[in-house]
Amino acid sequence: MIRAYKFLLRPTVRQAQALAEMLRDHCSLYNGALQERRDAYQHVSKTTVKYGAQSAQLKEIRAFDPEHQGRWSFSSQQATLRRLDKAFAAFFRRVKSGDTPGYPRFRGVRWFDTVDFPRDGDGCRWDSTPHDPTTRVRFQGVGHVKVNQHRPVAGHIKTVSVKHEGRKWFVVLTAEQEQPEPLPATGSVAGIDLGIANFLADSNGEFVPNPRHRRKAAAKLDAAQQALSRFPRCKATGRTANHQRAVEKVAKLHGKVRRQRLDHAHKTALGLVRAHDVIAHEDLKIRNMSKAPAPKADPDQRGAFLPNGAAAKAGLNTSINDAGWGVFLTILHAKAESAGREVIAVNPRNTSRACPECGHTAKKNRPTQEKFHCVACGHHAHADTVGAINVLRAGLVRRDANPA
Repeated sequence: MIRAYKFLLRPTVRQAQALAEMLRDHCSLYNGALQERRDAYQHVSKTTVKYGAQSAQLKEIRAFDPEHQGRWSFSSQQATLRRLDKAFAAFFRRVKSGDTPGYPRFRGVRWFDTVDFPRDGDGCRWDSTPHDPTTRVRFQGVGHVKVNQHRPVAGHIKTVSVKHEGRKWFVVLTAEQEQPEPLPATGSVAGIDLGIANFLADSNGEFVPNPRHRRKAAAKLDAAQQALSRFPRCKATGRTANHQRAVEKVAKLHGKVRRQRLDHAHKTALGLVRAHDVIAHEDLKIRNMSKAPAPKADPDQRGAFLPNGAAAKAGLNTSINDAGWGVFLTILHAKAESAGREVIAVNPRNTSRACPECGHTAKKNRPTQEKFHCVACGHHAHADTVGAINVLRAGLVRRDANPA
């Protein structure tokens, strides 16, 4: 199995400058390759330039510009071109499937924050000695950078990436490991129902409160955003010193909310994996759930629109994104794989409307957000608990129908 590790870098001032230059030059390579593809499609009879042709030009590019392109790792530049190739592959896939295409865009320096090294030892070298606090990682053109390694790395290092977040630099490793020993069986199974009022409810009647990290930080974030809007932008460079400090303050607050959300997701997923052998959850289409409603044109007045509930939906979308369901489910699946647990995704259709006692399904079974009262048999319970029970039953049926 593949596991990722993320460590804080401690570069010197000169090394931080070199890392910033590396990001800038890789961003320039990415944008240049994108421009070449655009020009080829628009001016040369809609010709599509592939990765192989652009990778073959790297030697000439490095020889022509040794100061900016020739000093960095050849394999990392190939990885940057592969990133662009994946972006175009995803674009054509969305076009074919009828989704919103999303043509690949040019990247500003502040939006290009990662450089990948496909193989340890090719342009980079992870130098870690067990129980040695002076761990370092070497990058071509930068040197040996100190690493704050807070936990040991197990397995064979496959790839190395350097990432810039705010004023901090991180190194991200992927290591190939043997499948760990599974946790002891507990004999317990559970279904979970994700929500807004409560982060989740399980089939045993227990609830995990929704921490609402974004809402708790809303006052500080709003004040920081208002302060940012008051600082003018410099026409020459785009950012004054005060504007830059305001931008960093907003980014710092958003970073704290993101870390809090990740911490909560890790702890909640770990508790579920330790307690249950089988976990069933709804197969939620979160991107579709958080879409803004389509505008409704007024047929009686040209250029006017009818009310479509966009304001109320915006509040719901904010709450869905603040809960972080997608991040939580990704972490839950990863931890379950490491622990030898089974996670089953089921269709969420009518899971909150079907009575777990008699099976009657009706919209009226759920009169309010929290209450469930079956109109056929009179069974009443918390609506989220009922949903979790139905999710568990659907998961067990699917598991029995598709044995491993």
